[in-house]
Amino acid sequence: MPNQDQNPKAMLDPREPLPPQAQDFARKLNKMLDGHQKDEATVAQQFEGLEGMFDLIAAGLYSLASMLVGEGEDSIRLVETAVANAEVSACSQPEEARLSGRRALVAAALNLIAARNPESLAAPAGLEHADTCIEDDDLDAAGVSREELERMMAGPDRDRMRAWLESLPTPTRTIFVLRAVAGYSTAQTAAALAEFAGPRAAGWKPEAVRELFRQGLCSLASQMVKAGIH
Repeated sequence: MPNQDQNPKAMLDPREPLPPQAQDFARKLNKMLDGHQKDEATVAQQFEGLEGMFDLIAAGLYSLASMLVGEGEDSIRLVETAVANAEVSACSQPEEARLSGRRALVAAALNLIAARNPESLAAPAGLEHADTCIEDDDLDAAGVSREELERMMAGPDRDRMRAWLESLPTPTRTIFVLRAVAGYSTAQTAAALAEFAGPRAAGWKPEAVRELFRQGLCSLASQMVKAGIH
């Protein structure tokens, strides 16, 4: 999915530095994907010393999945699906492979959310601009730095952040995670919803995504005030 209108201020950190062994991991992985059968010993030998990369990839995908659909078996299955469906063989760089895995996971997660409730991600009809505390659709507008949001996602405030995410309406939660965490642009988010979230989601437009993300940011700002962070 092209990344033509990305706003770096609207995302958490989709391009966090890759570990030093990522290039070697990607090179060996592409070498192994040559269409020939490999026995277990050969695979183990190729990836000896790189076990941590598998854990890192799985942990990152699981974290994103759990924000979209909740923690537990569904998120684990989404990670398995993403790994199976990611177009890793077409990726020459580790960053490309990571983004491919993320796209595969997002597609599977949207499919699952729609399967749970076909109406949950239906495109809004006649969505009007709400008078909220935030007018711009980037993290800075919420008064939240990227470092603060990272701490809320993975640090001591993790439980509070998860509870807040779960309290949001499904469309707002999904859009917030895609925009702020997965690093999708407004247009990419609308396209993903329309393509993967079922027939009732076909009408998603960037304007609606922008509006709901802005509302999500306003809710986040309110949470920060309640928590005494600002």
